[in-house]
Formats: sequence, C-alpha cells, structure tokens
Amino acid sequence: MNKNRDLPQIPVLEKTQTLPQLVEEFENFLKLWQRHPIAMRLLFVMVFNLLIAPALYASNGDSLTRQSAWTLGLLGLLTLGLSIYLFTVIIQPERF
Repeated sequence: MNKNRDLPQIPVLEKTQTLPQLVEEFENFLKLWQRHPIAMRLLFVMVFNLLIAPALYASNGDSLTRQSAWTLGLLGLLTLGLSIYLFTVIIQPERF
C-alpha cells in the first residue's frame, strides 16, 4: 500500500510562467477579490503595514515602542483610505 497517495499533493511553483498562466492566475485573484472583498482589503492593509511599521520604528529610534509604531502605521493607512473615500464621494456623488 502506497501511503503517498493518501496525502494531498502540494503544487510546485514553476520558475517561469507563460502569459496564459499569468492571465489565469490574475483571473483567479479577481474571483477571490470579488468573493471576499473585505478580507482581501484587510490583507493588503496588513501587508502594507508590514512595510510601513518597521520604517517608522527605525526612524524614531527608542522613543516609540514597536506596538506604537504598528498602531501609527495602521492609523496612517486608515486616514489615507478615509481621505481617498471622501475625495471620491465629493468628486462622484451620483455613485453614492
């Protein structure tokens, strides 16, 4: 009896992808985005905060704690998102 048949197969990433494969991956991403829009937005905010928080923490030295840097990064992203939303509402009020 072969035990390997019972285990799920892990997909192997190819080093080079052709254009049709990239288009298919992008279409799958768009389907996922349409199915779970809030979850995908939260994912992007958290990933983007992974870039912002360490830079903010490093620029202030010891004056900020790591938790404060993460909080300020999320607050900045929230402020940016809210300003973009309000700008869109002012420019295109008929959509809302």
